[in-house]
Amino acid sequence: MFHSLAVHAPRSTSATAAVLACLLALAACGAKAPPAGPPPAPEVGVVTVAQRTLDVPTELPGRVEAARVAQVRARVTGIVQKRLFAEGSDVKAGEPLFQIDPAPYKAAIDSARAALAKAQANEQQAAGLLARYKPLREANAISQQDFVNATSSAAQAAADVAAARAAVQTAQLNLDYATVTAPISGRIGQALVTEGALVSATEATQLALIQQVDQVYVNFAQPVSDITKLRNAFASGKSKSLGLTIPVRIALDDGSELPQAGKLLFSDLTVDPTSGQVNVRARVPNPDGALLPGMYVRGRIAQQQVDSAVLLPQQAVQRTTQNDTVMVVGAEGKPSVRVVRLGGSDNGKWIILDGLKPGEQVIVDGFQKIRPGGTVKPVAWGASAPAPASAASR
Repeated sequence: MFHSLAVHAPRSTSATAAVLACLLALAACGAKAPPAGPPPAPEVGVVTVAQRTLDVPTELPGRVEAARVAQVRARVTGIVQKRLFAEGSDVKAGEPLFQIDPAPYKAAIDSARAALAKAQANEQQAAGLLARYKPLREANAISQQDFVNATSSAAQAAADVAAARAAVQTAQLNLDYATVTAPISGRIGQALVTEGALVSATEATQLALIQQVDQVYVNFAQPVSDITKLRNAFASGKSKSLGLTIPVRIALDDGSELPQAGKLLFSDLTVDPTSGQVNVRARVPNPDGALLPGMYVRGRIAQQQVDSAVLLPQQAVQRTTQNDTVMVVGAEGKPSVRVVRLGGSDNGKWIILDGLKPGEQVIVDGFQKIRPGGTVKPVAWGASAPAPASAASR
């Protein structure tokens, strides 16, 4: 028994020592760990305010109108035999569109030509008789009355020939009108009559409608007070760079802007007494047919020039019913809210007319990182580069 105790006592002592050594090592490691400090300021994308001279547009609602409109109507009465065009296609001036039954008009021109030939024969007879009577009258071989009658008959025969020629021309016109042609070049709509329909010249039956849309008009309504401001701006020289040709940009319902710009043509001389507005018209190129007659659009008309405007990305501006604001990085990296005054948009950016100073940094991205009373680290924002917020979220 004493031998067994002597053997196991050293093992218990060594295990206790090992445990104590581990506890001391852990305590030593804990003592060496540095205290936790404040987290670094989050990064936000900013743009630096730079003022420039800009033409500030006025945005107005408008309707598209075709540059030229022609109603294709029947000029003779008859049955429509053929439709010679594809509905919705582009047609050229003079291109055949409909064929009306020409048989009655061919018969009419044949009758008119026969009447002309008869009149010409009578004219030859009357002219020959007058030619024979002239020397006889000079020799007093015939009476004065006979010579007068011969002269009158010759003149009447010549008049009959002229009338017959006019009748032939009229018959030829009616025959030509049986083939209905396009009065102007443009895009033709649907056919308003079908083959077999009876059309009338007396009622001027409408057959189709052609609209010229390679260039279109856009009609706007603008308050007369804005027209007065524009005139004052021209008089003071603030809008002298615009010149006589004021550009107009067209925005569609989805917010996209057409690449081609139009130009302002005129302002109406009459003010609508019920609304106090003046009609304004612009002409806009439409080579790809994106603008259709009757379409609702918005026109951005450069009617004012500002020397100290600022362009900001649209996501930098928070719009409410009360005001428009941006967040500016101030001293020591603290962001603050700033109220600004907008003046329209330019190529997808807001035009800031007032509220910012050159050199200030406006936050564009990273709003979710901002904490009340906290600071931020501004970094240059690029529209083509990945946003800092997206990088942080990953």
